[in-house]
Amino acid sequence: MAEDTEDEPAMDARRFAALAAAYGSDLRRWPEAERMAGATFAPSETGEAILRHAGNLDAQLDSYAVEAPGKALHGSILQAAGRHLVQRRRRLFWRMGLALAAIGLAGAVAGLALVTVVTPEVQPDHYVLDANATAFGDAGPDGDTIEEDL
Repeated sequence: MAEDTEDEPAMDARRFAALAAAYGSDLRRWPEAERMAGATFAPSETGEAILRHAGNLDAQLDSYAVEAPGKALHGSILQAAGRHLVQRRRRLFWRMGLALAAIGLAGAVAGLALVTVVTPEVQPDHYVLDANATAFGDAGPDGDTIEEDL
């Protein structure tokens, strides 16, 4: 094993095995800070065994190939995406409709509250209401005179 220097500590078998498992048997793939210490440890008997095991794993991973998806899978993905878009548009439509209904209801309530607060009572208690009564007063039986009963 290499001795400790100021820049890089000596590599032990545990650290070397962890790096080989993470980055593979090719030391060029290892982090730059670990390469020199790894290259120093690699010629040892333990280092060669670890690199041989990592090389076997690298070869297995390199030989693995994924087949291209078939037309049926492609078509089902497109159909699912189309259904998702339609459902999303419907939800958006309903949300907008509910929002507009809520705005209309809020406007009606605000208008009712305004009319209730601003408009005085049409007929105070001392007026007598009959068939000829209007908001402007009592037109009287002949419609020409205004009568007020006090």
